[in-house]
Amino acid sequence: MPQLSAQSIHDLLSRWNAGDQKALEALVPLVYNELHRLAHHYLGGERSDHTLQTTALINEAYLRLVQQGPFRTQNRAHFVAVAATLMRQILVDYARSRQATKRGVDCTVKLENGMEAVENPDMDVLALDDALRKLAERDDQQSRIVELRYFAGLTVEETSAVLDISPATVKRDWSMARAWLSRQIKRDESGNPARMGKN
Repeated sequence: MPQLSAQSIHDLLSRWNAGDQKALEALVPLVYNELHRLAHHYLGGERSDHTLQTTALINEAYLRLVQQGPFRTQNRAHFVAVAATLMRQILVDYARSRQATKRGVDCTVKLENGMEAVENPDMDVLALDDALRKLAERDDQQSRIVELRYFAGLTVEETSAVLDISPATVKRDWSMARAWLSRQIKRDESGNPARMGKN
């Protein structure tokens, strides 16, 4: 990213944090390619007849950003990470809505690109969300690392900067979180109670 664009993004984030709503309107086009990549990644894991399109997912995430108002963003990576979290929440809400209207609907997400510790590549998006919520209750930092690394696509270094922890901690917690999620999802699928204590 050119230095001018990086500085522009920093300035717009500062203005938005200060309450300037127009700054968000100017910011989104500067990070649109990243948001499009994220939305495409999410929807690429959904079933083929999913009615949400990439642009619609980005627009819905933008509307949620507008509704929730400014929040403290440290940098471009942090902003994109929050947008990625919103996209995941939108897909979870969508899956819940479809499940409520059509029992047994097929809402799957593919766990790839760094989630290889989870053996089943096709996972119900609601089951994944439940597992991530349980992980957040057990270890909030590990849950945030999964959000940033897998869902937002941030590097170890970017995740380290957003969470203000060392890269070594990110790597260790990322490995532990993937292993825990794998076990948790298997327990949930088999109907066995999951232990929520530290492993």
